[in-house]
Amino acid sequence: MVAIRKVGVVGGGLMGSGIAQVSAAAGFPTVVREVSQALCDKSRQSIEKVLGKGIERGKVTDAQRAATLENLSFATAVEKFADADLIIEAVVEDLEVKNALWSELNRIAGPEAIFASNTSSLTIIAMATASGRADRMLGLHFFNPVPLMKLVEVVRTITTSEETERRVLDFVRALGKEPIRAKDSSGFVVNLLLIPYMLDAINALEANVASVEDIDKGMQLGAGHPMGPFTLLDFVGLDTVQKIADIMFAEYREKRYAPPPLLKRMVLAGMLGRKSGKGFYDYSVEPPRVSALGL
Repeated sequence: MVAIRKVGVVGGGLMGSGIAQVSAAAGFPTVVREVSQALCDKSRQSIEKVLGKGIERGKVTDAQRAATLENLSFATAVEKFADADLIIEAVVEDLEVKNALWSELNRIAGPEAIFASNTSSLTIIAMATASGRADRMLGLHFFNPVPLMKLVEVVRTITTSEETERRVLDFVRALGKEPIRAKDSSGFVVNLLLIPYMLDAINALEANVASVEDIDKGMQLGAGHPMGPFTLLDFVGLDTVQKIADIMFAEYREKRYAPPPLLKRMVLAGMLGRKSGKGFYDYSVEPPRVSALGL
């Protein structure tokens, strides 16, 4: 069984940068591919910022920061993945975009290279054929923020080989993460349970069960959650939640995965949560206050 030595990450956004950081920090030479040099620079700056905060908090040493950055490289050409043992995709949640990428990568990557998607809602088997290596394709779902979150879902399809799964499980553990094995069904473990929970909170708000603040407080103090569902929705991004819910509803055709009308209206209004400055809470003030939603 060949060990994973070099890692490629496609996409240098929030998730891709985080995955690249933890890979490089664990000692794996890691190359990040973005579509432009400007985005490559932005990804590197994002990682440097996170490492800088880690030093400030005493979680990262100067030597660890230097070693992590030494293991990182950035490129705009997928040809840089020719000698990668594992290529992790972290691009937009669009099956056509992903499959076009896998087809391109299959022509470039070595015959033993493993392909892994960080998708949060699409099924892996929907990409396996396009990958050209269905036995070496699986899901590798990290959680945001990647450097802090310990969990990684490892998703084996009906065509993934046992050796591929073993190699990737070993890789995840080498990152200092805790892997769980999940069936290749839309949403895997966490989102299968989490998305309906967040949608139910929106439905409860629309039904005037309680206010945003009281629903959040109820789930924090009554269920022991670190944050309430509306704070979590704003953190994840309302557009992201709607996209995942749409995919899962199309897969299962169950009402609990259907995006509520209020969620759709807020996304249309650009109220996406923390990243837009306003969602269920208004982040233009400190502390954030509940947004006026006209309910």
